[in-house]
Parts: sequence; C-alpha cells; structure tokens
Amino acid sequence: MSDTTAIIIGAGPAGLTAGYILSKASERVVILESDPQYVGGLSRTAEHHGYRFDIGGHRFFSKSAEIEALWSELLADELLERPRLSRIYYNHKFLAYPIRAGEVLRKLGPVEAALAVLSYLKARMFPVPNPKSFEDWVVNQFGWRLYRAFFKTYTEKVWGMSCRDISADWAAQRISGLSLASAVKQALMPTKQESGSSETIKTLVTSFRYPRLGPGQMWDRCRDRIVEMGGEVLLGYRVVGCRYLGEDEGWEVTARGGNGDERVFTAPHVISSAPVRELARMVEPALPARVTAATDQLKYRDFITIALIMRDRLGLGDNWIYVHDPSVRVGRIQNFKSWSPDLVPDRSMCCYGLEYFCFEGDGLWSSSDQDLIALATRELAQLGLAQPGDVRDACVVRQHKAYPVYDADYTTHVATLRDEIAENYPGLHLVGRNGMHKYNNQDHAMMTAILTAKNIIAGEPLFDPWRVNQDAEYHESGSVDMEAGGRAVPRPIASAAAR
Repeated sequence: MSDTTAIIIGAGPAGLTAGYILSKASERVVILESDPQYVGGLSRTAEHHGYRFDIGGHRFFSKSAEIEALWSELLADELLERPRLSRIYYNHKFLAYPIRAGEVLRKLGPVEAALAVLSYLKARMFPVPNPKSFEDWVVNQFGWRLYRAFFKTYTEKVWGMSCRDISADWAAQRISGLSLASAVKQALMPTKQESGSSETIKTLVTSFRYPRLGPGQMWDRCRDRIVEMGGEVLLGYRVVGCRYLGEDEGWEVTARGGNGDERVFTAPHVISSAPVRELARMVEPALPARVTAATDQLKYRDFITIALIMRDRLGLGDNWIYVHDPSVRVGRIQNFKSWSPDLVPDRSMCCYGLEYFCFEGDGLWSSSDQDLIALATRELAQLGLAQPGDVRDACVVRQHKAYPVYDADYTTHVATLRDEIAENYPGLHLVGRNGMHKYNNQDHAMMTAILTAKNIIAGEPLFDPWRVNQDAEYHESGSVDMEAGGRAVPRPIASAAAR
C-alpha cells in the first residue's frame, strides 16, 4: 500500500489548501496540476515582461476567521491592506459602486434623473404581475431606466444570456434588500461599517488584504510549504485515468506529462478540483450511462483577460471598473497598479486587464491574440481610458471553464454524480468551484477543501463540504439546498417554473 494519503487533482486554492492541511497533519500528498508553469488555478498571477496580473481580481477578505488565519500564516507581512474602490462606467460617466443614489441622480443630469424617478414610480404603480424573469423583477423594483443602466448590460455580458431568460428568483437572491428608497437613505445618512466586521457584506467592504506580488504569491508559498513537509506538487501533469481498485487498495491515478511520459500514483483518497464533466469521463469502473449523460450536460462560461501595459496618464485609483456600456464588449477592467503597486515595475506605467466573457470556440475565443489586443486597445480608447499610441505592450490569457453555467437542470445533474460517488466510489472527494460545479469565491473553495481534509484526517465524515455557504461559513444542521451553499447564480426561467 502506498504511503501517500491523498492524490489531489488541481493546484488551485482548493487543491493546495487540502494539500496544506493534510501535510500539516503529517499526511503525505501528491498534487497533480496540468499547467506547466503556474499554481493557483483561477487565482494564479500571470507574468509578462516583469508585469504581474491577476486572472480576474481576487480580494483576500473572508467572514471565516479560519480562512483569514490561514492566509496570515502563509504570507504574514507580504499581505498588504488595500483600499477598495470600484466604479461603474455608464453613459460616459463613472459612478460609485455600490451605487449611491444621490450621485446617480446628480450625474445622470436633471432630465435623465427625472425620467428615472418617473420610470421608478410607474413601475411601482403598475408592476409586472407575477414577474418571471430577471428583467421583470428588477424593473418592478427600480424602473426600466435604472434597470437598463445598472443591471441589464453587465449581467448579459457575464452570463451570455438575455435578462428575459434568467429567472426572477435569482434577481431576488442577488439583489435582496436593495431598493431605491434604501439607496437614497444610505446616500443621505450613510452608516459606518468596519471592513473586518462579521456583519459587513463582502461587496461593501472598504478595504481588503492582497498579496504584494498578486494572489499567485499566496499559492506559490502554499506549494513550497507542502513540498517542505514532504508532499509533491507536479506541474505539467494532466490526469488521464482515475481507477478505484477496491476498499483495500484504494485509488490508482494516472497522469501524463508534457513530454508524453506517464506516472501512476496510488492512495486511499482522491481529492478532485477538476471540472466534474472531465472527472466523470476518467473514473473507472466506468460510471453508469445515466450519470455520464448527466455530467456531459454540464456547461461552462469561459473568460479572456487582455493585459494592456501603457503610460499612466490618468492615475486611476480604481481596483476595477464595471463596464455597463453596450457599445463595447469588455465587461470589466482591472487596474492592477491599484491592487498592488509592486505588480507594475515602472511607476510611470500602468497595466489594465480588460475582461471578456465568452464561450470556448466562439468568435471572440477563437480570435488571434493580435486581433484581441487591437479590440481591447480600441475599446479602452473609446471609453476614454487611453489614447492612441499609449499601449506599449500587451498579453492575452484565455481561461477555460472560468464559470460553471447554471442551466435549468444543472442541480439535478450534479446531484446524480454526487449520489453515485457516495454510494459506489468511496474515497473520492469533490472540492472547489469546478470540482463541485458551484459559483464559489476562493475562500468558499478553500473551506470545502479544509473540511474534506479534516474528514480524511479524522477517518470519518464529520463535515459535509456541500454545506459551506458563500461566506465560507459551515452550516452544521438543517436542510441546506445545494445551490444555497454557494453564491447566488442565475437560473433560466424554465428551472424556476419546474419547481
């Protein structure tokens, strides 16, 4: 029998956290990562000619004291305290996010502000009866004009779905507690909230911690600590087989390196953060046809970051900007210099990360790097954030399977796989965003890994990782719906009607 306790598929936040917790308990792990260069998965930090940039933006803020302590344990003084500033770009204007009603009405101008208020009053007087779609629900709450300005465009860019096709129940979860009246009250009589308070909503925190050299620094350190404690972290090895040998022998995992060589590992446990659709195809004995048919239906939203390095003309303090302008395809813009000055080696320069949401294989995904850089440069100038000739260098990063897609049947499909694993594949554990097909933040993904590792150390299932909520808090009792354990996600109307 192997002296390895767990083979971990994927070196993202979930996989590395599981490996770290197990290693600290003197359990030996092997972590297999297909990326030949980076650890960190979606939370890695890419590097181009000395400039570092996030694949998205990763704030280090959690309501979980255990997660916060783990981050401090790994990086200590290398974690910076950063001010949070994000804004919405709409109609050639920048507006604070979260929305401040007074500023919105002022910047929209008297005519548009009056029309927005009239639109709101009309919606309140004559609401859409029995709202079924995201659009119906938001228009009822805010009126057509504010819906169009602050909800419609960005939501459709991110999810690739019309707001008419997303169910109203997602809007009710995602925008719960917001109203024009409460927004006006907050604008006139703001209440102070401490960024570390357990009552603070994540999206409203005024500061957060961030590794000096980007989130990848955290996961590089985590990898190094695992290796120091006797574990292995192998880069450039893609798992091609995952075979259950029986109760006495555990699992056999086959991984193929970039040069074609294959290595075989055995252990009583496998922890997978790989997309469940991919894992299901590798498991042996083969999953029943009804299970693979279910997992084959799971879909993903992909993501492109185009990092533009240029002269810093504007000196923006924003960490990121939401682009609510339908005339451009970019959805969000990261300003990496404001995440950490050390991400940009030349203080006279800046690096913007333009984020485009797409599906693998569509026209945007299949465009050449040269065409994508030209698109990003053109749109940045169109938004007034650059001038022709400002861009000195650029880099394109395509991110496969950045967001699990939540169609009408995804919960049923995932439950089908979960039930089959629980019944017939002991020792196989699912963690993380893609491993559980849940829209997780990194702290949520980490907590699912921590609980899984604790179960393995204890030798019994003390915790159910599916009960971790969006704030990385664990619900020990009560009936918890699978979706309720993660962030609120958009459901097509059909899924709401089916319940």
